Amino acid sequence: MGLVEAALDYVSIQSVLLFLGAVLALRAIYHSIDENRRLRRLGAPSASKVKSSLPFGIDIILKQIKATVGHKNYEVFLSLLDNAPFYTAEARMLNRRVVMTADPENIKAILATQFADFGKGEQFHVEWSEFLGDSIFTTDGQMWHGSRQLLRPQFSRERISDLHCFEAHLDTFFRAVANGGVLNGEEQVVDIEAGNGKPFDISELLFRYTLDVATDFLLGMDTQSLTTPRQPFADAFNEVQRVQNIIARAGPIRSFVPMKSFREGLKVVNEFCNIYIERALRLSPEELASKTKSDQGYTFLHELASFTRDRKVLRDQLVAVLLAGRDTTAATLSFVFYELGRHPEVVRKMRREIEAQVGWTRTPTYADLKSMKYVQNVINETLRLYPAVPFNVRTALRDTTLPHGGGPDGSLPLPVLKDTAIAYSTLAMQRRPDLYPSPSSASPSDSDKYPDPQTFSPDRWTHWQPKPWQYIPFNGGPRICIGQQFALTEMQYVLTRIFQRYERVDSFMVGEPKLKAEIVIQPGDGVTVALWEARKDEKGTSRSHSEEK
Repeated sequence: MGLVEAALDYVSIQSVLLFLGAVLALRAIYHSIDENRRLRRLGAPSASKVKSSLPFGIDIILKQIKATVGHKNYEVFLSLLDNAPFYTAEARMLNRRVVMTADPENIKAILATQFADFGKGEQFHVEWSEFLGDSIFTTDGQMWHGSRQLLRPQFSRERISDLHCFEAHLDTFFRAVANGGVLNGEEQVVDIEAGNGKPFDISELLFRYTLDVATDFLLGMDTQSLTTPRQPFADAFNEVQRVQNIIARAGPIRSFVPMKSFREGLKVVNEFCNIYIERALRLSPEELASKTKSDQGYTFLHELASFTRDRKVLRDQLVAVLLAGRDTTAATLSFVFYELGRHPEVVRKMRREIEAQVGWTRTPTYADLKSMKYVQNVINETLRLYPAVPFNVRTALRDTTLPHGGGPDGSLPLPVLKDTAIAYSTLAMQRRPDLYPSPSSASPSDSDKYPDPQTFSPDRWTHWQPKPWQYIPFNGGPRICIGQQFALTEMQYVLTRIFQRYERVDSFMVGEPKLKAEIVIQPGDGVTVALWEARKDEKGTSRSHSEEK
């Protein structure tokens, strides 16, 4: 001890700090040399690096957080790429390398051809687990595979083609439309005639409708949100997603993100999930044994109860299906109505197809929906401009490469080290002008067939089909959205039934929609429209109220 004390007499605080600083500097130098060595071994260096004006890329992080709060993620993502070759660039943020891309071949590699090289990764799981737990959206390997197998039976063709669940909630939806907003209880009396031309936010009703459908279809008990004005769950769910997106953008500085509203919202979400968890745990082995996956009354709740009695597992899976079942479909339909309000000619074409296929009163069958190509084109075009999950991320699970981004012109493979985050944007990729036929190069007679990629034009799908991996609104590869056909069927059904009843959409929105891209993209200012109901005269032809006046 005497020797140690004697040594300490000659050591100052400044000396200790200098020693520690030197150790950290040497560690950083070693890490940089080792990283560069590994990168050179894999291939050519990146063709484009995001420029930073502050140390450690702090300005890039702050720019992304500000973009998230101001709903400018799309514009900022493009600015970070800054015309990079193959829409691929890399940045450094707090000494972490991040690759950003909107290149179809790179996205194809991440999601499919090099699927084993990329996954959600540990960092993503840490950032998202408080909200989404160990669900299908945050896990890899066997845990992810197990979650997917749990969900798969719910989206079989037999269950999707049974359209009763969509129809069961439409009468309430139409009454809410006529009311100009959410109903105050199931028994509220509504004057259907008074709804014509009344402005209302159709986006809010669509989010409530899809929540009711999702909870009914997947869990066997709907939330009745169309008849419950105050919906604490929906508000809390939205707030949790808002803060979660900021956490994801903040990356290494996420500890500084205020979490009070997030935790409060999460408490409400968990209490909502507990209602269904209790139902699952009350199902006896005899009840579970009496139902098979092909039975009409079989729901995801039965599948969950058969799988586990662990409350956390049940909670994580429920949150995942609520996120997927409500938000993606409602957001896409909201954008459909945003665009239909600006394109009355599209409404007329849809109604002509609906009249020819099912008429004005018959409920459509699954075969009817598959036959109505123009309605499908309207949905496809909406998903092209507004893919439901516009930004996503994967992590390299091993040292590997991406097809593009390396070398002087970006045409060579780009080295990617283990634990490198890859941010990719289907929103940016699907709007890239260079991936579409140029209107200027077409003959005068064909120029209308190739409208500007930024323009909403369902007619483009009559003459054009995207090349593989240039249109992936539901992702692709082994992790392709398992509920894709359910979502498409629900959207087609809802649009068909709405335009059997209504013939005109008046928009009260101005300019381009604000792209509120938190987890799912949606119109940031809602979608205020007025619908005009079509009546039939004695000859059976349609005539609107506005024409009668």
